[in-house]
Amino acid sequence: MTKNFHNIPRVTITHAPTPLEYLARLSAELGCKLYIKRDDCTGLAGGGNKTRKLEYLIADAQQQGADTLVTVGGLQSNHARQTAAAAAKFGFQCDLVLEDVAGTPKTDYYNNGNMLLDKILGANIHELNDNQNPSEYLETLLVKLKKSGRTPYFIPMGGSNVIGSLGYVRCANEILQQIATDNIHVDQIVLASGSAGTQAGLLAGLIAAKSDIPVLGIGVSRSTQEQEQLVTELLKETLIKLDIDPNEGNNRVFANGNYYGEGYGITTPAMVEAVEKAAQLEGILLDPVYTGKAMAGLIDLCATGAIKPNSKLLFLHTGGHQGLFGYRESF
Repeated sequence: MTKNFHNIPRVTITHAPTPLEYLARLSAELGCKLYIKRDDCTGLAGGGNKTRKLEYLIADAQQQGADTLVTVGGLQSNHARQTAAAAAKFGFQCDLVLEDVAGTPKTDYYNNGNMLLDKILGANIHELNDNQNPSEYLETLLVKLKKSGRTPYFIPMGGSNVIGSLGYVRCANEILQQIATDNIHVDQIVLASGSAGTQAGLLAGLIAAKSDIPVLGIGVSRSTQEQEQLVTELLKETLIKLDIDPNEGNNRVFANGNYYGEGYGITTPAMVEAVEKAAQLEGILLDPVYTGKAMAGLIDLCATGAIKPNSKLLFLHTGGHQGLFGYRESF
């Protein structure tokens, strides 16, 4: 790891190291050796990948003298839930600007799952209607908070900026230590890729550690090309932050945009099947928006031979099963 990485301010939230498990029954089903990194077990109101990002974002907010965290996302955003939890833990006010997602099941979407938890955690929830522009609403809200004497700290969607990505630089190091200790060879890491911070940070951490393990991001909202471009840009910014030549990120970003269906948060039959398969074979709960679609992609890539038989795969479970309760009718 680069010298300056350990000097970057960070608070401790994550229950780390999170477990790394072998999935024997799912492996037999897929014809590969499948391990899972349990970042659904990070703690913080049910866990998930945003806990690691928030360790750096909260520290930065504290350094800037902020007293209010503001972030944006869909109504069932896992990131919003974990931001609300972090705000409660560290004594910040929390304002969540949340927008509806067209095409999602609606019976429980507005009041259950992450929405219920956001309310219990004490966040101020700003639910936008179809006529409201999120960027304009956010700008107005930040001005309003400042005028009322608050010092807001804005966290981008998914916590996916350079500071947030540092959480997965740290996670990369954790994974490398675990597979070295357990003498596990990994051919490829597979994860859900959305706002890009997890994949970019993980790659930056692997590059910093001189590891050449490939990382495949299964896109949850964009085409392959768009997702690869988004991850590449953030990866290069993160490498610069770590004093590493950004060109070391060249030819390291791989995404697959074939499995998100009609759009972000919209269910697919393959996602439902993947969630049920992981639950019924391994007792592991995936989520309908991210990990369910990523696992559906992994299952298909194994079935079609795009991932070779007997490959040794590590699936990064980024959490989010709280969202299942907002999607009850899909199951």
